[in-house]
Amino acid sequence: MTEQTKRLLEIMAKLRDPDGGCPWDLEQTFETIAPHTIEEAYEVADAISEKDMPSLKDELGDLLFQVVYHSQLANELGEFSYDDVAKAISEKMIRRHPHVFGDLDIATADAQTENWEQQKAAERKKKAEQEGVDHSALDGVTRGLPALTRAGKLQNRAARVGFDWPDADGALEKVFEELEEVREEIENANDQKRLSSEIGDLLFSCVNLARKLAIDPETALRDANHKFEHRFKTMEKGLDKPVEDASLEEMDAQWEKAKKFDPI
Repeated sequence: MTEQTKRLLEIMAKLRDPDGGCPWDLEQTFETIAPHTIEEAYEVADAISEKDMPSLKDELGDLLFQVVYHSQLANELGEFSYDDVAKAISEKMIRRHPHVFGDLDIATADAQTENWEQQKAAERKKKAEQEGVDHSALDGVTRGLPALTRAGKLQNRAARVGFDWPDADGALEKVFEELEEVREEIENANDQKRLSSEIGDLLFSCVNLARKLAIDPETALRDANHKFEHRFKTMEKGLDKPVEDASLEEMDAQWEKAKKFDPI
């Protein structure tokens, strides 16, 4: 263990020490810390997107602190320690890279990905058998993932057992089909629950199209958000009045000009 890692663990333990620790930290649980963990992961992704190395260093530190925090909570319950977490991931990485730490011959990144997925599938099946529950190809896709990301993972799992469009054309046609069903529900205008369901199907089909085109939907939507934000702020600057006082026609004219200055 490095000196800085030891120092960080000692800081965490002190924060949780009933004798002189931080009142806020003493009140926290796995459940209350989990949202912070998710937020820190997104801030890491944002720093990477911005190519901001100083911020990335800071955000990775914040994310590491989340690992330390959960490990401290578990250690207090006698479940596991930070060392146990490090040991578990080390053993997993060795197990899942037999071409590096063993004598298996894997020549390409695609072949490694396939081998990785096969190992994970075998581990999930073994776990289901040990627990005496039914096994599914979709087991282990975390429900807490962002919806777009989880949709893509579910689709990838289904594709691995042959449940997939042969090419992007089929996925594109499905988008058109789902869009038409949304239109029909809008025209019916009498069942919000069914409309929500059809919107969900449309979004799911869009994720499938992105997957067939090797595009990460979460990244694509994040970029679209950034582009919209940039255009909107550029539009605001181009108006000769407060945006709330501008007409839709005036805003649209500035919007078209703002499109010429898209960040991506």
